[in-house]
Amino acid sequence: MDLQVHSDRQDDIGRIRVANPARPIFAALDLGTNNCRLLVARPTLGGYRVIDAFSRIVRLGEGVCRTERLSDPAMARALSALRVCGAKIRRRGVTAVRAVGTEACRRAVNCGEFVDAVERETGIAIEIITSQEEGRLALVGCAPLLDASHPYALIFDIGGGSTELMWLAVEPGGRPRILDQVSVRCGVIGLTEQYGGDRIDRATYRRMLDEVADAIEPFEARNDIRSRMEAGEVQLLGTSGTVTTLAGIHLGLPRYDRRLVDGSFLRVDHARAVIRRLLALDFCGRAAHPCIGTERADLVIGGCAVLEAICDCWPAERLRIADRGLREGILVELMGSVPAALGTRQDHGR
Repeated sequence: MDLQVHSDRQDDIGRIRVANPARPIFAALDLGTNNCRLLVARPTLGGYRVIDAFSRIVRLGEGVCRTERLSDPAMARALSALRVCGAKIRRRGVTAVRAVGTEACRRAVNCGEFVDAVERETGIAIEIITSQEEGRLALVGCAPLLDASHPYALIFDIGGGSTELMWLAVEPGGRPRILDQVSVRCGVIGLTEQYGGDRIDRATYRRMLDEVADAIEPFEARNDIRSRMEAGEVQLLGTSGTVTTLAGIHLGLPRYDRRLVDGSFLRVDHARAVIRRLLALDFCGRAAHPCIGTERADLVIGGCAVLEAICDCWPAERLRIADRGLREGILVELMGSVPAALGTRQDHGR
């Protein structure tokens, strides 16, 4: 498979040379702690159009919190998904690709041998990125949803192995500027493995909340975000399966629909009401909801705890929901249009 992504520096992926510049097709692959997700897109006037996509829950980070290793079953699940991605990349004639691994890969001591096996078996070269790079790419993907009338923004991404927080200055007509960012090791897989994923009682949920609160408080202490929020200067934006799920449930969707969720607003009191409903259910009750399903029914409460701890620390009336992030950020940079992307339309039609 002849996939070429060239860069003068490893941290400057935006400067690439494409094998077929007349008809470029780009691919972005995010191998996360929980999901393996692929977008394949063709540039359009003022944006891009997604021509293929893939998403599968692989739980690559299962057990990593305890063992610091990727397990054989987890690697097998991820490899199976990546074979599908490799086939799609070849079939679509992709001319440039960037594939990244995040928290599970960063933490696992045997990640190197896994990455080597992936490249041998699928032709996909996985780049293990730092938490700072992960947050920056998510920002590029989410930036079109920021409102320049609010001078500050707090963006959070609740992942399988960690939660990324970014504190931004938002300037009218300019790019959002990162003032501070942090990655805290509170993700849905780790919390679920520690506290359980079936029926969660209030005392257990309280312990989950407290753990997340302790992890994020130093970020508040050094940035004093609360005072800016109390002055009405801060917008809250979340990108993760947790927030999109809660938004879908609140909207009463018979099945999840990205078009109705991405870019929508969710009042925090409505989010808390959905969380209380989910806490009253066991695994089977949550799995029965069409916006959750069996693959995520054990993980959703951990995500709720992270979200609620964030909302407790930084009280806001509402948050904006982003069903976009790291993959979209990769696509924008591969297409060499980071500044234009802050106002770019993204067409996820097939």
